[in-house]
Amino acid sequence: QVQLVESGGGLVQAGGSLRLSCEASGFNLEVWAIGWFRRFPGKEREGVSVVDVRSGEKYYTDSAKGRFTISRLKNTVYLQMKSLRPEDTAVYYCARTAIKRATFDPEDFGSWGRGTQVTVSS
Repeated sequence: QVQLVESGGGLVQAGGSLRLSCEASGFNLEVWAIGWFRRFPGKEREGVSVVDVRSGEKYYTDSAKGRFTISRLKNTVYLQMKSLRPEDTAVYYCARTAIKRATFDPEDFGSWGRGTQVTVSS
């Protein structure tokens, strides 16, 4: 059974850092892409970063470039977030693609974690 469990969220002051973890189980991580998304209250999920585990390629949306870093160690995918801003406050989710390539389209992701809350105070 595919399972993704996020952790590492919390409350941090603006300018601070957090590292989110996504522990994957129930499937071979090597052939899929894992993405981090976030959802603001009342809005749709938006992509943050994706790693194609097979190729090692990493992708970031404009909001994440230069501040966030995605990485992977064994069955865990991390999202290191620095220089956090109040507008980064959201629930962060990790997800596995349903297709074997990297994408930012939430419709291409078939398995999702439950999310972890990140709150950045000003």
